[in-house]
Amino acid sequence: MFIDEVTVEVFGGKGGNGMASYRREKYVEYGGPWGGNGGNGGSVIFVGDEGKQNLIDLRYQRHIRAQNGVNGMSKGMHGANAEHRYIKVPLGTVVYSENKEFFLGEITEQGQELVVAKGGKGGRGNMAFATARNSAPSYAENGDPGEVRKLHIELKVLADVGLIGYPSVGKSTIISVVSNARPKIAAYPFTTLQPNLGMVYVGEDSFVLADLPGLIENAHQGHGLGIRFLKHIERCRVFLHVVDITRDDPYDDYLKIKEELRQYDESLTQRPQIVVINKIDMPDTEDKIKALKSKIKEDIVLISAIRQENVKDLMYKTYEMLKQAPKIEKVEDETVKLYKYEAEGPAFELNVTEDNVFELTGNKLRLLFERTDFTKDDAVKRFARQLRSLGVDDALRAKGAQNGDTVRIFDFEFEFIE
Repeated sequence: MFIDEVTVEVFGGKGGNGMASYRREKYVEYGGPWGGNGGNGGSVIFVGDEGKQNLIDLRYQRHIRAQNGVNGMSKGMHGANAEHRYIKVPLGTVVYSENKEFFLGEITEQGQELVVAKGGKGGRGNMAFATARNSAPSYAENGDPGEVRKLHIELKVLADVGLIGYPSVGKSTIISVVSNARPKIAAYPFTTLQPNLGMVYVGEDSFVLADLPGLIENAHQGHGLGIRFLKHIERCRVFLHVVDITRDDPYDDYLKIKEELRQYDESLTQRPQIVVINKIDMPDTEDKIKALKSKIKEDIVLISAIRQENVKDLMYKTYEMLKQAPKIEKVEDETVKLYKYEAEGPAFELNVTEDNVFELTGNKLRLLFERTDFTKDDAVKRFARQLRSLGVDDALRAKGAQNGDTVRIFDFEFEFIE
C-alpha cells in the first residue's frame, strides 16, 4: 500500500516542574532553599531515512507523543531531560500545519532532522529565585507545556528522472529492465498504482529513475489517478516521455500529456525531456515513426523495452542530459507562511465581553500563566508583578476597568483592585 498523504497529531513533552524545598541539616540554622529545576520535555523529531518508501508507518501512528521531563528534586537535584521521540520518514517528506496555512519544513537528505513539536522547558526550583531581599522563596515554577499540533504530511518522491506517459505505454517495463525495481506489469490500463523507484547505473555513476503512474487527459482535474500523483513529477529534473507507437494517434497522446503538465505547472514544460518511442518491434510502425519525428522537436530515442533494444543507449543519453540539467529551484507558495516557533505579535490581548468581563489572552501571557503555581501565595504575587511589567494594569484602566470588575485570564478569574 502506497501512502503519500497523512494527517497526524504530535505532542511535545511537558517540562518537569521545579521543586520548592529547604535545606534542613543539623547545626545549619538557616539552610535556605534547596529545590532543583525540572528537566526539559522531549521533542518530536522527524528524521530522513532513505530506506523508507512511503508514509504508511505514520498512517498507524496518528498520535505521536514525546516523554515529559522529570520534576526537580530536593538537595538541589535537577530533573532529567526527557529523550526526544524520533520518527523515521522517507526522503521527500513535506510537513505543513493541518490546514496547510503554515509550512514547517521538508526532509530531502539522509539523517536530516526536523523538529515538528518542541518539548517544554523545565521549571525552575526555588534555589533559582533566591535573592538578597528574598533569601528563602516558597515557590517554584511549573514546567512549560510541550507544543501540540496537527500536521498535514505529504510525500513528494525524490527522483532525478521521471517516466511519464499514457497508461500501458511501457514505463514499468523500462524501469524493470534498467534497474532492480520490480513493478507489476500487465496489459491493462492503470497497472501501476504507485510510483516505483529504481537505481540506474551508468558506468560508475548512477541516478534515480521513477516510474510515475500513468496520466490521462484532464488528470489535473482529478480524472484517472488524478492530481494525486502529479505532485511527484515536480522533483524530477529530466523527463522521459514514453510514447506507444502502436496507438491510434501517438502524436495526440504526446500533446495531451504535455498539456496536462502545463495545466498542472507551467514550469514543468521547460524541463529537459527525451521522447522515447516504444514498441518499435511491432509491425507496420515505420510510417508512424517518420510522422512523429517530423512533428516533435525534442530529442527522440527509438526503443523496444520488451526486447531491451536501444535501452542502454537511452540510459546513457539520459545521464548526459541529467548532468546538464539545472537544479530545480523551489517556488514558494505565497498562500503558505513559514512557521516560526517564536511567539509573534503583542504580549497580550485584552477584550471586554458583553457581560463586562475583561478577558486577557496571548502567547506570552499563557507562558507566564502556565509557569505559575497558583497554590502558593508568593507565586501568585509574582504573577501579578509580571502582569504589571507587561502593562496589563495600564491596559485594563484604559479599557475602563473599575475596582471590583472581573478579569479573566484563561481559566483563572480575579477582581481588579485599584
